[in-house]
Amino acid sequence: MKKLVMVTSILSLALHLHATPLYTKCAACHGQEGEKSALNKSLIIKDMDKDAFIAAMKGYKDGSYGKDQKAMMKAQVLSLSDAQIEEIAAFITKK
Repeated sequence: MKKLVMVTSILSLALHLHATPLYTKCAACHGQEGEKSALNKSLIIKDMDKDAFIAAMKGYKDGSYGKDQKAMMKAQVLSLSDAQIEEIAAFITKK
């Protein structure tokens, strides 16, 4: 029974960490589950609702959103399509 629980836990973690490869570059600053304030300046993205997250990412992309980290984030999201932003949002935010 212990082995089954351990295997199930490992598989669950592996699936969670690989839910979207798009989030891997975000994790360095925002944490594996979006639990960190990037550079102690950003919102904690896991606490954002999906629509707010998507609006922020699109705003970074078009330059209409952000403060201190606006230029850094624009560079991070510029190459993302709307579908990719939605995929990241589905992975990291509240429903």
